Amino acid sequence: MNPARSFVALTMSSLLLLPLGTAAASPAFAAPHEGVVSEQPVQWTPHVLDGAVKDILRLGDTVVVAGDFDRVSDADGRRTHDRHNLFAFRHGSGEVLPGFTPAVDGTVTSLAAGPDGTVVIGGGFERVNGADSRGVARIDTATGRAVRGFDASVDSGKVHRLTGGGDHVYLGGDFSGVNGQRRTGLARIDTATGRVDPDFAPTLAEQRRGSLRVQELALSPDGKRLAINGTFTEVEGLDRYQIALIDTATAAPTAWSTSAYEASCDYSAMHTYMRQMAFSPDGSYFVVVTAGGPKMKPGLCKATARFENSDTADSEPTWTNLTGGDSLYSVEVTSSAVYVGGHQRWMDNEQGALNPGPGSVAREGVAAVDPGTGRALPWNPGRSRGHGVEALHATSDGLYVGSDTERLADEYHARLGMFPAP
Repeated sequence: MNPARSFVALTMSSLLLLPLGTAAASPAFAAPHEGVVSEQPVQWTPHVLDGAVKDILRLGDTVVVAGDFDRVSDADGRRTHDRHNLFAFRHGSGEVLPGFTPAVDGTVTSLAAGPDGTVVIGGGFERVNGADSRGVARIDTATGRAVRGFDASVDSGKVHRLTGGGDHVYLGGDFSGVNGQRRTGLARIDTATGRVDPDFAPTLAEQRRGSLRVQELALSPDGKRLAINGTFTEVEGLDRYQIALIDTATAAPTAWSTSAYEASCDYSAMHTYMRQMAFSPDGSYFVVVTAGGPKMKPGLCKATARFENSDTADSEPTWTNLTGGDSLYSVEVTSSAVYVGGHQRWMDNEQGALNPGPGSVAREGVAAVDPGTGRALPWNPGRSRGHGVEALHATSDGLYVGSDTERLADEYHARLGMFPAP
């Protein structure tokens, strides 16, 4: 799964007995899959009728969906619901929950599990249910109300990614501070209160382009290491070109580093080509996906790469898999597969240049890669490409997929679908 990116309040299938809207007190990772998920999606997921899905998080039997949208329909299409940038439904039936209707005035880009049946949301919004709540809020999944006593707010900019659960949530974005305390793009807050952790303040500096920002976060299953990527090239005065591993106990960068992302892969409109990251369920490695500009360039542009979770300086990827010219945005790792999403047309396409090179395989918009070899697995449901898949979320029951298009596995599943586990 993507334990790195968004915690799941499931650890074994027995946790599915949690009441609706209730999350486990100490979020853990979904049980490993025994094989690749089905190519046939379930028929009970709701449809998101406009915009795009940015993140998905399952908490007990409640599935929370975040993004930039205004309308949602039941799976059978008979009823349409007004839902602005955030909604929830029941896993297994697809029932859109009538009590969860928070008013969020901007895009919600990321979700993390909160205590006592709540969810922490992050994004580009400024108000929730009419109250000031810039960039981050904590919401009760049963009532849709903002939780009293949670007072976190970014001072400027946006939150691009959340990760964590339990006692702490990490925020990554282009903000200059949180709750009036200076934090340049990276902070750790108390999940219950929103209080900024004074002991976690790594210094990021020397952006390669545009503003200084953290684009993505991923937390190791044991919570000891935080992978960050973005526009920075220094962390605590050490060279860390667009990616680093942070020791969560000391708030200092670990010895791990790589020069794999020094090459320019983009154009002037793109601050960074780094996209999502995910740790393996056992925490021994993590996987990074990237986007890039319209022209083919050297380096890990538009690629999937595995790195070992080690203390190796100038680390090289264990393996890479290039699309040959199409961006990847999302990644999720289970014990059986590395799932990637974007608007790619091919995988195994190291020799392609916006065309299918020798040895490439067609994989429209979503693919599965062998964790050991890095080569594409036979799994190939396909989907309409559009901008691409920005949300992948694995649970013990399967793989949720969120995007901006309506066709998934040659069926109508508007912007949201779920492939069941074997």
